[in-house]
Formats: sequence, C-alpha cells, structure tokens
Amino acid sequence: MSTSKIKPTIVTFSIICIAFVSLSWGIFGHEHINNAAVMSLPKPLQTFFYNHIDFITQESTVPDLRKYTLKDKSENPRHFIDMENFGSFDSIPHNFDDAKKKYDEKFLSSNGILPWYIQDVMTKLTKAFKDKRKTEILFLAADLGHYIGDANMPLHTSVNHDGQLTNQKGIHALFESGILEMFGKNYNYHTEESQYIANIDLAIWTMIQDSHSLVEPLLLTDRQLRKKYTVDKLYVTDGNGNISKNKFNDLIFSKDYTTNLHEALNGMVEKQIRKSIIVTSNFWYTAWVNAGKPNLDDLDFKEQTKRNAKRLKQDFKLWNNGKLFGLESEKDF
Repeated sequence: MSTSKIKPTIVTFSIICIAFVSLSWGIFGHEHINNAAVMSLPKPLQTFFYNHIDFITQESTVPDLRKYTLKDKSENPRHFIDMENFGSFDSIPHNFDDAKKKYDEKFLSSNGILPWYIQDVMTKLTKAFKDKRKTEILFLAADLGHYIGDANMPLHTSVNHDGQLTNQKGIHALFESGILEMFGKNYNYHTEESQYIANIDLAIWTMIQDSHSLVEPLLLTDRQLRKKYTVDKLYVTDGNGNISKNKFNDLIFSKDYTTNLHEALNGMVEKQIRKSIIVTSNFWYTAWVNAGKPNLDDLDFKEQTKRNAKRLKQDFKLWNNGKLFGLESEKDF
C-alpha cells in the first residue's frame, strides 16, 4: 500500500472519534428514513419490502450497533468522509481501488470511506437481488439506507464533525437527533415514487458534494445564534448548575435554543431527511432493475402478502398525507 500522494492537513483519529459518540441521525432519523423509503417504492417491489417493513425499519440502526456495541473497528470509517482532508473534490478518485492507490490505509481509516462503501453495498445488493437471496436483500437494503442517511447528514462529510474546531461542541447530536426528536413528528415524509438512477457513482458523489456544501451554513447559523445565549440558557442544567448530558454523553441543549436553531436553519433538517428517503428508495429500485427485475413473489408466503395487502393500503394512504404508521422510535435525548 502506497502512502498518500497529497499532503492535506490531517486531524488525529482521537479528535475524529469525539464527534461520533452518538448514533448518526439517531434512531428516530434512520428508522423514519428506511420506513418512508419502503412506501415510495413502486409495485411489485413495494409489496415485497412492505412484507418486511418492520425488519428494514429496525435494522436501519444496526451499522451503528456494530460500531458501538460490537466495537467493530472496520465499521467506523464507513460512516463519514472528511472532505477537507482529501484535497479538491475533482481530484478524489470515484473508484475505491484507485482511492486505495492514492491514499494509504491509515489515511482512509482516519478520514473515512463513506461514498465508496455505499458503492460496495449497492453492488452487493444488486447481486443479492439477481440471486434472489431474501435474507441478503433485506439486510443489505437496510444497511444501504443507513449509509445514505449518513451521507445526507452534512457533518458526516466534514473534519469539523462536532464543531470541535470552532468551539461549537454538541452541534452534531443536536442537529441529527435533538432537533429531530423535538420536531420530526411534524415533518412531511411523503416523497415522489422511486426513479431509476443511470449513473450510481455520479449520484453518490453529487450527494456527498451537496451535503458538504451545507456544512458551513449549518455551523455559521449555530455560531451566530449561540452568541445570543448565556450558558445557563443554552443548555439544560441540573440543580448544581452542571450541564446535563444524555446516555451518549452528548450535551443537552435547551428547548428554547433547539427551537430557535431549528427555525434559523430554515428546514435544513427536514430537507436532508427527505433527500435520504428519496435516494434510499431510488437506490433500492435501481439495484432491483439492474438485477433484471427479478420476481420476488415466491420469496414470501402468499398468505403473508395477502394479509399485509390491507395494511399496506392503509399505510400508503397515511404516507400520502406525509405521515408514517406506528413509529415510536427509541430516543437519544
């Protein structure tokens, strides 16, 4: 393995880890993304996925469990990419084999491989569809939704993951979990029906670039708003004046600050969640089409599909109004 041919400013791995103490998009976000993506699929693919919508919804957070609960060291780099450390956007190889030739293993481990890993999962999902391997289809589809969600969370594309470089610690969890848990129930989860994506690699890297373009507007909005708050008004504090933290050791911001930041961001959180839903659904559909549109009807019992048909009709009507049925996600805050 060759060493990196560029000499970017590299933030140490210990600093990188600081930002990833909470679940990306939180349980709420990832579950809503995968659930809504199922509803936006066209038939007959929607019928198959709906038969397993509970699995696909709950499985959406498993990549984070592999990282935190199982302590899988190979998992962490799959969730982010520090774009600032790779040089100019146009200089980054889209092919992972080419990337491994340009950057050494340590560099990639420290700075992330998110877009390349999405490519890898997409390839595996396409093969699983082609081979009609039910368990692999469901597992890979759920995982793919998770990583696409991560790619649409702006701070997963920046070395300044948690605002730690600009004295904005806590912004990561606040943006992806705190705001969502407070306001996500009122978001519109209805999107257009899935579309076929002719150039997956281009779509992945465009998604990364678009997400990264939001990093500075997000941080600037937070930075300017914080100036208006004293510490006791910015955070939730206990009886001794200490800043409260959640189970992941994330700072808990006050309801007033969370509300005002949500308004100041002008719908950014909801827009990124909706983008995640659209891309996830598009990629699932594209993998199925590229596999030859295999008939998946025989992978489930006919009685199961028949029993679920009425529920699908009801849930689809609810989704058309922007809502999702029966999602009570575990909270991070």
